Amino acid sequence: MPRLFVPATLANLGSGFDALGVALDLYLQVEAEPAREDLFVYEGEGQVEGPDNLIHEGYRAGMRALGLSPEPLLIRAFNPIPLARGMGSSSAALVAGVALADRASGGRLGREGVFRVAAGLEGHPDNVAPAVYGGFVAALADPPLAIPLPRPEGVRFVLAVPPYEVPTPLARKALPEKVPLRDAIFNLARSALWPAALFSGRLEALKEACQDRLHQPHRAHLMPGVLEAIGKALAAGALAAFIGGAGPTVAALVREGEEEGVARALEAYRGEGRILVLEIGEGFFWKES
Repeated sequence: MPRLFVPATLANLGSGFDALGVALDLYLQVEAEPAREDLFVYEGEGQVEGPDNLIHEGYRAGMRALGLSPEPLLIRAFNPIPLARGMGSSSAALVAGVALADRASGGRLGREGVFRVAAGLEGHPDNVAPAVYGGFVAALADPPLAIPLPRPEGVRFVLAVPPYEVPTPLARKALPEKVPLRDAIFNLARSALWPAALFSGRLEALKEACQDRLHQPHRAHLMPGVLEAIGKALAAGALAAFIGGAGPTVAALVREGEEEGVARALEAYRGEGRILVLEIGEGFFWKES
């Protein structure tokens, strides 16, 4: 039976709020087959039950976008992506569902269509785009547009994943409706550094590119010690460090061989949680199981 793999993702990358993201080498795995009624079998992080899950939701939306009636499916999912930790678990599930619809239709959506439908559902293109295309991606939701960026060699992500959740709606509510012009300019300049650094290979510029004034300082009270943890990771030699998505995970991009020192710098922040060391991931793909 063909099995679908969809990667975890990190959004924002510090300065690129709602615009930049990257895929991780940690994959939601999904199998599906026709059934008399929608059924869902889930294994992995947290608890997800019932046919109103995000994978079925994505599948139905994908079929509707094609003008087709969504036939009932038995979906089996194995999910190693931590839930509500800023690692794109929701986006992976929605992309998986839309990709199921694409396969059921013989590929009529294509990757661009999968991105368009999933981004419309999720509302966060910086999570959806890397789940579809892999690697680093710059993305917009309206109009739907995603452009893959160069993937540097010899780097990994060290992730400090605390034991508590930060739901995205709560993190969104913490943001101000207006920001000073100087803060907007600060972020615009640094978000532009991400593609420039990746295209030029000047990865040392990422330490400045990940600096942010639009969302991380305003959400810090939801994640005790998070700004200090980012500073410690950078001081320990990380190329970049930032809150993954809405948090609370702190992600540090490091050169191979420097993972241990950065992981030690993040131990206090992760507390009773865990440290993950992951490669840059691929966009969704199918494999025979």
